[in-house]
Amino acid sequence: MDLQTLWFAAVAVLWTGFLLLEGFDFGVAALIPVIGRRPANRHLMLRSIGPLWDGNEVWLITAAGAVFAAFPGWYATWLPALYLPFVLVLFGLIIRAVAFEWRHSHHTPQWDSTWTNVIVTGSLIAALGVGAALGGTTLGLPIDGDGIRVGGAFAGVTWSALLGGVAVLAYSMVHGAVFLALKTEGPVRLAARAFARRWSLVAAVPLLAWAGLVQLREGTAVTAVLWLVAALAVLVAWASIRVDREGPAFTAWAVVMLASAATIFGAVYPVVVVSSIDPAFDVTIAEASVSDYTLTVMTWAAGFGLPVVLGYQAWTYWVFRKRLTADPETPHADATEEQVRA
Repeated sequence: MDLQTLWFAAVAVLWTGFLLLEGFDFGVAALIPVIGRRPANRHLMLRSIGPLWDGNEVWLITAAGAVFAAFPGWYATWLPALYLPFVLVLFGLIIRAVAFEWRHSHHTPQWDSTWTNVIVTGSLIAALGVGAALGGTTLGLPIDGDGIRVGGAFAGVTWSALLGGVAVLAYSMVHGAVFLALKTEGPVRLAARAFARRWSLVAAVPLLAWAGLVQLREGTAVTAVLWLVAALAVLVAWASIRVDREGPAFTAWAVVMLASAATIFGAVYPVVVVSSIDPAFDVTIAEASVSDYTLTVMTWAAGFGLPVVLGYQAWTYWVFRKRLTADPETPHADATEEQVRA
């Protein structure tokens, strides 16, 4: 495998890791208006991602940094073409991070409600923005032969970007629900399980459609098999959550993203930015890459640094692996599954 291909695969892994790990963070926050209306439930939901959300965002920084370092031509084409979605993503992540920190500085109902709503809003914006950026990149952006966006500021917000945004948000909401079912006890667990049972099949459709469209355009036999794996994993996740097997359901739902992302990145390779104007204007890894010497230095640096980061994050998940429960004195802590469904 040449270094350009290696780093394309590395970038794909980093973006997939971000969507997988930050995905349940986004999903938990997006579900607060649905199953976190009571203060105790809302607090429990935020506690479940409290030690994890900021570490998960490192994957986004690393993914964007790898694109900039390894494929500056990709970066130079990508960001101007998708300036608006990326500004929205940054805005969403900033207000979300501020809200997580400030929410705990006071303990009044109004303060709690205000900053919880900011967390929800920031998570929704970020999920939609990241999905829109990746969807437009892999299905087509209006770029010309010089890699310059054709059209105004909203030219990059196409149907493909909208599909990507909806796909990431829908996936994340079910991902968050299955995570809550695995991580918590009590009424939040029951409500999250009920949400996943009801919506998992529907939520998978946009992601499978996105991967399927990329596969139909440029896919191979290998990526076709990966798409089938993703579709099968949806059924396994749905069947598992129906019989309250949360661990297998979470694993299968993670496979949905892993296989779908592998389908998308594998099908577009060696293209890094697809042009919706003319396939001749596609940006490839050969055109976007830095020199082999630079890639070699980056590979050695990543070889030493990446295991440390992965080890630290794995340790964090291990430390906070236990299920969480709400305050047993809350009046709704003994809600039955029938009450939750009602």
